[in-house]
Parts: sequence; C-alpha cells; structure tokens
Amino acid sequence: MTSSTAAYELAQVNIARLKAPLDSPQLKDFVEALDPVNAVADAADGFVWRLQSDSGNATDVPVFGDDWLIVNMTTWRDMKALTAFMYEGQHRELLARRREWFERLEEAVTALWWVPAGHQPPVAEAEARLLHLREHGPTQYAFTLRSAFPPGV
Repeated sequence: MTSSTAAYELAQVNIARLKAPLDSPQLKDFVEALDPVNAVADAADGFVWRLQSDSGNATDVPVFGDDWLIVNMTTWRDMKALTAFMYEGQHRELLARRREWFERLEEAVTALWWVPAGHQPPVAEAEARLLHLREHGPTQYAFTLRSAFPPGV
C-alpha cells in the first residue's frame, strides 16, 4: 500500500457482465490471471486499495443485484498511476481479451471519482457513481478517463 500526503485519491469502479460462469472453460484464462494481475496492481506505484472479499478478489462481491455482473474497485494516488497500471503489462494483455469473457454493454461500465485520502468506497457508492454517470454524463461526481475532473472542485 502506498502512503499519500494528498487530500484526495482517485477511486475507480469497473463492472463487467460475464459471458459464462466463472468456473467454465471459457473463463479459465481470466480466472487464472486474477491473482497475478491483482498482485501486480497491489505492487504498482500509486496503488492504494482494492475491493476484495475473503477470496482475495471481488468476483463474489454482489453488484446491482445481478449474479452475472462482477465488480472491480480500486483507489489510486492519481490518474497517472491508474492509467500506467491499466495500459501496461499483464493488465493490458487481459484488457485486449475482454470480449472473450464479457458481454459488450451499451451503458457506462467504468466510473472515476475523487475520494478523501484513505476512504475505501463501498459498492453502493460505486453503483451510485455509475448510475449518475449513465444519467448525467461526466461530472465532478462521476467521470471517465477521457473526461476527467481535478480533485476537490
């Protein structure tokens, strides 16, 4: 975990609808990559926190009351740290294969927002941010990588 003297950290939520059950052959590569990718994230410069259950990941954490949706939620020092992790190495490789494992959803599946340093957002907060982004587009309350807002505005 990275310590930070900043007043804010960047929270991100990403949801995905599974094409098959997690224990299916179709999702084998994804499931096998979870622990290694999470370990890379945990050690990444600027990483602060990630949502996880007793399983060590969040694939069994309910989101929007839908058993076919999985959630990933993390906090980061800043936008630069998050994007460096997202688009490099093993995570980038998995991102390139996401259509093999997840349905394409029309509505926003990723939202970003600033939280007070040290805050670990609950799933309900992430759901509210995603719903707000879907209804209102990018705002200070919930935004995207392409339409980011500075912290504390």
